[in-house]
Amino acid sequence: MAELTATERLLRSCRGEPVDRPPVWLMRQAGRYLPEYRRVREGTSFLEMCSDVERAVEVSLQPIDLVGSEAVILFSDIFVPVPAMGVEVDFAPGPTLATPIRTRAQVEALQATDPRQSVPYVFEIIRRLRAALTEREIPLLGFAGAPFTLAAYMVEGGGSRLFPILKAMMYREPDVLRELLARLADLVVDYLNAQIEAGAQAVQLFDTWAGILGPEEYRDWIVPSHREIAERIDRSAAPLILYVNGGAHVLDDMLDAGSDVISLDWRVDMGEAARRAGSRLSVQGNLDPCALAAGPEQIRRSVEEIARAARPARGHILNLGHGCLPETPVEGVRAFTDAARSLAVA
Repeated sequence: MAELTATERLLRSCRGEPVDRPPVWLMRQAGRYLPEYRRVREGTSFLEMCSDVERAVEVSLQPIDLVGSEAVILFSDIFVPVPAMGVEVDFAPGPTLATPIRTRAQVEALQATDPRQSVPYVFEIIRRLRAALTEREIPLLGFAGAPFTLAAYMVEGGGSRLFPILKAMMYREPDVLRELLARLADLVVDYLNAQIEAGAQAVQLFDTWAGILGPEEYRDWIVPSHREIAERIDRSAAPLILYVNGGAHVLDDMLDAGSDVISLDWRVDMGEAARRAGSRLSVQGNLDPCALAAGPEQIRRSVEEIARAARPARGHILNLGHGCLPETPVEGVRAFTDAARSLAVA
């Protein structure tokens, strides 16, 4: 097969079409591990960075030339569209709410918003990125937080290891939580569709905290939301990648959620996941981010092992099992993308 462009390689991998080799990008590939990012960010809060079109475009593009990523993902945060619902959000450093959402009255008071009007800068960033990337034939990804993960922060008031207040609401006031999830699902669908309209060529749904649920809870609270989003966004224009952190115990449910790709963390056996995915959908992942501290040769062997294990799936995108850590060595990221480009077709 002739060598494909980066855009062709990613989109064909998402849709299970033949490729010359797996594409490669990294979650949190624009971030604190890059000195160049820190220089751009200096003196600016995270939320200010997300709304500063010039800076957001600059840091979104950095991983292309600095570490060899073959796709760009919008620099933003899952909580960017949420304040327009009437929620006060800060970052310390993760999302924190001055007034958590814990009553029916608070849920009913949440405002339905059009992200195109409430966060227009997001779509200007996407338009500028797409214009910058078209000539280089590099694909652009958008993303959103899944309803459950957004609700986890909104109910708990911030990050948590087990989210006990959220889980108590599941059992004591399930109707309140379901109404919150329904409103957030509408927001996520509108937000992703607006990103696709602006030029995102694929989109990823992050459900970072869905893995805290047991299998039965996951099927009850998570799967319907994922399926609804998959059905309501324009996947003919942009494939959907679903990421669930800590989801090894719900792999089959992830496979049945309606996405085009499932992104796997390092706790999942890639070979087993690929065999179960088969011709149904593609897989993404799944190197442990901490493994980027290894030497180039060990990283190369790890990439080859993951790529070999992923072959039973219809397509594979090389990525990490979670985002780059602030301590991630830049040379480790470069070794990862170099190893991906050195892979031969199976």
